[in-house]
Amino acid sequence: MYPKYILYFALVANFFIKFLFMKKFFAFLTFFLVLFGLFGFFHIKSRFEAVSQNKEIVLLELPKGSSPKNVSKILHQNNVWNDSDIFNLHCRLKKCALKAGWYEIPPHISLEELVALLSSGKNAVRKVTIPEGRASWEIPNYLQKAFPKIDSAKWNALVHDKNFANKLGVTIGNLEGYLLPDTYPFPVNATEEDILKQMVQANLKLKKEMEEKNSPMWKKLGGWHQILTLASVVEEETGKPDERPLIAGVFHNRLDIGMPLGADPTVRFIFKNLTGPIYKSQLQSDNPYNTRKFKGLMPGPISNPGRKAIEATLYPNKTNKLYFVAKDDGSGTHFFSATLAEHNNYKNIAAKNRGEN
Repeated sequence: MYPKYILYFALVANFFIKFLFMKKFFAFLTFFLVLFGLFGFFHIKSRFEAVSQNKEIVLLELPKGSSPKNVSKILHQNNVWNDSDIFNLHCRLKKCALKAGWYEIPPHISLEELVALLSSGKNAVRKVTIPEGRASWEIPNYLQKAFPKIDSAKWNALVHDKNFANKLGVTIGNLEGYLLPDTYPFPVNATEEDILKQMVQANLKLKKEMEEKNSPMWKKLGGWHQILTLASVVEEETGKPDERPLIAGVFHNRLDIGMPLGADPTVRFIFKNLTGPIYKSQLQSDNPYNTRKFKGLMPGPISNPGRKAIEATLYPNKTNKLYFVAKDDGSGTHFFSATLAEHNNYKNIAAKNRGEN
């Protein structure tokens, strides 16, 4: 038999050995768990901080009622974001409200930026500039680069569809003159109807603005349609903004005394003859748009006037001038005169400028 103190020593030694072993085990386990946790944390963090795969702008549509799961599939199909789990987790954590629409996804954007964009509801747009003074049938030429599927025949049919015009708030039979020139951000999926509606709304917004200013010319001309009609002629007669109020003043004077407007652009409108000579047979046309033959305003605008031409029509210069003729000296400006004799003299000068005499 071992003495008791030896037995007690053995028991205590055995306890410390086990304790030291257990501490090493737990220390190792703790180290392993911490290491594993850090690895997992940085792995998840890297997935959240990843950027989209697309190297160029990608256009895609989110249909109405799309869930984050459905959206993640669309993103994967378009090679924008392939980590569906992280996308869905992010949407759950942020309680995202993804909105239907068309979106342009920039290259290499973060998950935060991607979700913010898809939650904005801001549809992708195509900016198109429609210049002043273009007839309605010319406008598709400016749209087709951004909207290659635009149908000119459908466009022209809608412009002259009385029911469609009425639906947009235009009470006459067509939209000629009511398509306000400007730079527009058209939705990327815009149809012919959408584009026409947006342009007409801009025109009617300008109408309200001009109406509130209460120009005396409004009552004199009889309304917005007549204002647009005269403004379209002012627009076509000069490309110089500072000349428009004076040209408008000449036309107002002619209307006051019952003299024909005598504007060649109205004849060009009849025959869609935008350049080149105007023939005598065309000048004798019985079309009511022929202001070389008939007094007063035409039935409607011959193009779509811009803000400046409309303002010139409503606020013309006070003048005694009744005639004007292009100088043809490269300046793009005109001679103005109060008498026919003076006008004929200026016509001779213009002819010399063209090298005809």
